[in-house]
Amino acid sequence: MKIIREFGGFIQMFGGMFRAPENKKMFWNQFMLQCKDIGVGSLGIIVIISTFIGAVSTLQTAYQLVSPIIPKETIAQIVRDTVILEFAPTLGCIVLAGVVGSKIASELGNMRVSEQIDALEIMGINTKNYLILPKILAGTLTIPMLIVIAMVLGIWGGRLAGSAAGIIDPTIYDKGLILGFNPYNVYFALIKSFVFAFLITAIPSFYGYNVKGGALEIGLQSTRAVVVSCVLLLFADYILSALLL
Repeated sequence: MKIIREFGGFIQMFGGMFRAPENKKMFWNQFMLQCKDIGVGSLGIIVIISTFIGAVSTLQTAYQLVSPIIPKETIAQIVRDTVILEFAPTLGCIVLAGVVGSKIASELGNMRVSEQIDALEIMGINTKNYLILPKILAGTLTIPMLIVIAMVLGIWGGRLAGSAAGIIDPTIYDKGLILGFNPYNVYFALIKSFVFAFLITAIPSFYGYNVKGGALEIGLQSTRAVVVSCVLLLFADYILSALLL
């Protein structure tokens, strides 16, 4: 029953977001602020994680491909496809669910507990439209961009690690990146990143906006928001893979 009640509240939240929209200038300013917080604020962690994921993928792939019959270009192909299809969008978004999701939930929860949201509503402001919708739109715009950066850096990190460890020559690695490349993999990863971005921003917004109690409840709801986001993200990953691949 609790799941059904929360799902109903989630749908009601969306209905309230598009009712009585706020001034376009106010909304735009809030949207740009969220783009900066979510996109630029998460760039550093995405750069670090994606680079090392690509590097580790190259080392582990080379470790398992011990047969001399298999050409070394295969290492680059495996790293390319795993980074594009899974590591960059899925692992990157799981990390963002912890970074961005907890920030959104705690921010809205603090505003709810300190009665800032109530004050805005007394002033006649549609808080769902003003506080939640810009976060969701900014996330669905900037997170796919971060995932594209993660793809590029993951592949580059694999190239760098392979060259530094003497596993594969950079020219051979570059040749392997071109062999058998399927552009649909990139489109699939972008579709996943849009869906994941929505989950990362919408679910923590719901839990943070509906916090009841004090500071302890803010922490509990932030944790719950991250856990639910990660679980639904993995579930959506399975569904999208089953439907689109």
